[in-house]
Amino acid sequence: MKIAVIALGKIGLPLAVQFASKGHEVVGVDVNAELVGQINRAIEPFPGEAHLQEKLSELVPAGALRATTDYADAVPGADAVVLVVPLFVDDEARPDFGWMDAATEELGRHLTAGTLVSYETTLPVGTTRNRWKPMLEKGSGLVEGTEFHLVFSPERVLTGRVFEDLRKYPKLIGGLSAAGAARATEFYESVLDFDERPDLVRPNGVWDLGSAEASELAKLAETTYRDVNIGLANQFARYAATAGIDVYQVIEASNSQPYSHIHQPGIAVGGHCIPVYPRLYLWNDPEASVVRAARDANAAMPDYTIGLLEGAHGDLTGASVVVLGAAYRGGVKETAFSGVFAAVAALRARGATALVHDPMFTDEELRALGFEPYHLGDKVDAAVVQANHGEYAALGPDDLPGISTFVDGRRVSSPENWPGVTYRVIGKA
Repeated sequence: MKIAVIALGKIGLPLAVQFASKGHEVVGVDVNAELVGQINRAIEPFPGEAHLQEKLSELVPAGALRATTDYADAVPGADAVVLVVPLFVDDEARPDFGWMDAATEELGRHLTAGTLVSYETTLPVGTTRNRWKPMLEKGSGLVEGTEFHLVFSPERVLTGRVFEDLRKYPKLIGGLSAAGAARATEFYESVLDFDERPDLVRPNGVWDLGSAEASELAKLAETTYRDVNIGLANQFARYAATAGIDVYQVIEASNSQPYSHIHQPGIAVGGHCIPVYPRLYLWNDPEASVVRAARDANAAMPDYTIGLLEGAHGDLTGASVVVLGAAYRGGVKETAFSGVFAAVAALRARGATALVHDPMFTDEELRALGFEPYHLGDKVDAAVVQANHGEYAALGPDDLPGISTFVDGRRVSSPENWPGVTYRVIGKA
């Protein structure tokens, strides 16, 4: 098949590589000319994705994968087009379709008969049918369901392990017609491999959910569940700390029963997915009080954690405090919705001098984000762990000279690592 992948970001590029690795001709489209050039030179544009560089080094020289900024070069005559263009959401749960609209309009102008179009970007329920279908029909002059087919098939992977996750999880699809769903099933079965999953109710593979709307809701539901679960864990943690209870023992005990799956509390919920998709769900269902309460609870955790620091350390006015971790989670060079922003704001509001350390970011990159960089070995009064980078598990007082208070927002360390230092963790008195 000839396949076009639109948007070659941290999900789109691994998808394009996966498709090409199955013997198909893949052309990726991106508006970033520099990124396109890197891909065509077989250079991984964002290090950290397992196996991506080795696959690029094999597929690009072989002619199986190339990139372009020109839709006219990639889309006409394609058997399938997969879009993974970002969708942004503001704090009021309003989606900003700007980038996706532009990509869809451009796709419509070049769409030819016989093409399967699959959107993988997480969307509010109803978007595929009510927004993308009329835009594509208007731009192309073609009729969906007969001259081209449109489906929604959400990406379900984490950056850093995309190829592993593509094998591990069922590929969900939902079409606007039975014929479109059949085309999508055939397509994804030809470009993906699936691990055996005896734990699943049906064999791992392509799962047709019966409609685009069901597929859209499935992605929102699985991610919103995680946000609500973490919000509940954070509520338990905040209460446990007031009652002299170790919430981690409570969670471990509760989860020993097979119907309990309580997640871990922490300083923040970040990334492109968990803090964002509940807002898309709220856009569909503004009366979802449970979802809204969990989102509010999680958004409040950075300020709560800095409050823990203030309670343990005392007045923070003039104190030098380092936030350990700019990334939203350990091992990933990405700051989307990271708790670092709210943590630094909370420190500054209390009169502290906020510094930021992250082994994955240069000083220049941290300054560009609005932070003052910190270097291990420099004097500091206190520290707060924001990202669970592996390096932070081995830190001790010698690494942060002068430290008197350490708040472990991710439970990566232990009191034994901090002799003579006041150690606090979320969920324990």
